[in-house]
Amino acid sequence: MINEIKAIARRHLAAEGANLSLRAVAREMGMVSSAIYRYFPSRDELLTALIIDGYHALGEAAETGDAEVTDRADLRGRWLAVCQAVRRWAVAHPAEYALLFGSPVPGYAAPQETTVAAVRTPATLIGILQDGFAAGTLVDPGPEELTGPVHADLAAARDQLFAGLPEALLARGALGWIHCFGAVSFELFGQLDGLIEAREEYFDHQMRQMADLIGLP
Repeated sequence: MINEIKAIARRHLAAEGANLSLRAVAREMGMVSSAIYRYFPSRDELLTALIIDGYHALGEAAETGDAEVTDRADLRGRWLAVCQAVRRWAVAHPAEYALLFGSPVPGYAAPQETTVAAVRTPATLIGILQDGFAAGTLVDPGPEELTGPVHADLAAARDQLFAGLPEALLARGALGWIHCFGAVSFELFGQLDGLIEAREEYFDHQMRQMADLIGLP
């Protein structure tokens, strides 16, 4: 029953955006509205379930893309494979991507439990940097790339999530990660309409540029 509720809610996301109504979902299922509250006591709990599912699905796509590169020393190939997997998932699931990375849903505040699922994709990308640094393929760009406050923020993030990675290298990886999702968002939210038709090729071009910036050989 929970899976059916979420499947119908995803269809409503695709048709109407994040303005979900539990009553509308119940009507489509042929339930009285009070019955659905046994499974999801509020709209926010249903949104949270959809967000967690979305983050896990995206993370699984990213991890699968990385795992499919058999040469684990091919850092650039792994980076491009993960970024391409992110884009493919987003293009195939635009409504779910918009729920994760689009405009905030009015009146909804995501609980802490969503962050555990959200970290899977960036952790996959940062894992490529960790492997490269451990192997000596990637070097520390040096602290002079960062201002003091940014250095402190990244040091805290590194200590919490990405042990052993120099702050400046983490900063470059984060820049690539942000640009990856920015490029996907520009495509899905219509910012490239009338400008770029070769979407996949342009995305790959951008991700190669990011690989150069990060220092992936």
